[in-house]
Amino acid sequence: MLAQDDPSVVAVNDNNEFALDLYRQVSTTTTGNFVFSPLSVSLALAMTYNGAVGETASEMATALHFTLESGDLNRAMAVLIAQYLERGNAEATEFEPERRLAIANALWGEQTFPFEADFLAQLEADYGAGLELVDFIQAAEAAREQINTWIEDQTNGLIEDIVPQGAINDLTRLVLANAIYFKSNWLNQFSDVFTQDQPFTRMDGSTVTVPMMRQETRFLYLVDSGYQAISLPYGGGFAMEIYLPDAGTFDAFEQSFTPDMMLMFRNSATLGEVTLTMPRWETESSLPMGDLLQQMGMQLPFSADADFTAMFDESQTTERLFISDVLHKAFISVDESGTEAAAATVVMMGATSAQPEPTEPYRFTIDRPFLYTIVDQSTGSVLFMGRVLDPSMQ
Repeated sequence: MLAQDDPSVVAVNDNNEFALDLYRQVSTTTTGNFVFSPLSVSLALAMTYNGAVGETASEMATALHFTLESGDLNRAMAVLIAQYLERGNAEATEFEPERRLAIANALWGEQTFPFEADFLAQLEADYGAGLELVDFIQAAEAAREQINTWIEDQTNGLIEDIVPQGAINDLTRLVLANAIYFKSNWLNQFSDVFTQDQPFTRMDGSTVTVPMMRQETRFLYLVDSGYQAISLPYGGGFAMEIYLPDAGTFDAFEQSFTPDMMLMFRNSATLGEVTLTMPRWETESSLPMGDLLQQMGMQLPFSADADFTAMFDESQTTERLFISDVLHKAFISVDESGTEAAAATVVMMGATSAQPEPTEPYRFTIDRPFLYTIVDQSTGSVLFMGRVLDPSMQ
C-alpha cells in the first residue's frame, strides 16, 4: 500500500485541510487572539457523520474534508487516537519530561428514543464512546450539568460550562462530545532568569510591553519568502510550530496559509543554533462552531430536512433528527516550562415534531503577530491551532 493510500495518512491530510479552512473562517469572524482544536471538531463530527445519510452526509463530508468512506474513516480515527495517546503518555525520562495527553468521546441519549444498535456499536468500537441514557424530556438541566461535568473532568478543569443554560431542552435527543487535554514541557525549557519585558508590535503598529522568554539552543527553523517558522519540540513526538509573517503582512499570510506550507517546513527546515525570543501567552476561546460550519457549506444537517436516519429505528418513532448546534471551547497557556491546552466539542441533535547552517546563532524574535499549531510530528496532524495578535490579551 502506498503511503498516500493509507487511511490514516488520508485522514490526517483531510483533517489538516479542514483545520486551515476552519482557521480562515474563524479569522474572518473573530477579532484578537483565538485557539481551537480541529482534531476535536473532526472527531465529534466524525461520530455524527456515522448517522448521516444521502445529501446530509455529502454536505458534512465536503465541509469537513472527509474523503474516506465512513468505515475507513472510523478505523483511521481509532488508529490515530491510539497512536497519539501512546506517544503523548509514554513513560517520562530525563530527556522527555512528564507529559500527558487525553482524548475522550462520549454520547448522551434520550432514554425513550429508539437509537440504532449498529450506530451505537460503531461509536463504541472505534471512538470509545459509550451511550449514557439520560432524561432530556423531563430533566434537561440535570443532563446539561452532567455533560458539562464530564467535559470539565476530561480537560482537567480547563473547559467549564461549555453547554449554556437553555441549549439542551425537551427536544434534545442525542449529545455527542469530544474532549482533548494536552500538557507537556518543552524539551528545551526557558529559564525564568532570561525573561524580560520587551515591546510586541500589534496589528495597528502600536506596541505593548510583555514578558518575553529567551533561550539559545538548536531548533528546526525555516526562513522563507514572506515569513519565518520554527518548531519547539515537546516530549513524546509533539511540537509547537510557530509561523511569523514579515512585519505588516499578517492578514495576507493567514489567508494564504496552506497545509503544503506546513509540509514544506517539515521537509525544508534547518536544524541550527537559534537565539529565540518569544512571549508567554494564554488564550481562551468559545467559538460559534455551528454558525462557522454552516458558513462553510454544512447547512442541510442543521435543517429540518436533515437525514440522520442511520442513527435510529424509523419504525419506532415519527421524529426526525437534525443538528441543533455545535459548541466548541478551547484554552492554551504557554510559558517557560511548556504548554497546557484543552478543547471540547459538543454536537447536539434535536428532534423535529534546507539551508546551510550559519556560524552565528540565527536570531528568531517573535515580537509581532504570529500563527501557531501543535502537531504530532510523526503524522503532521494538527491537534491545536491559533493566533496571537496581542500576548497581553486573553
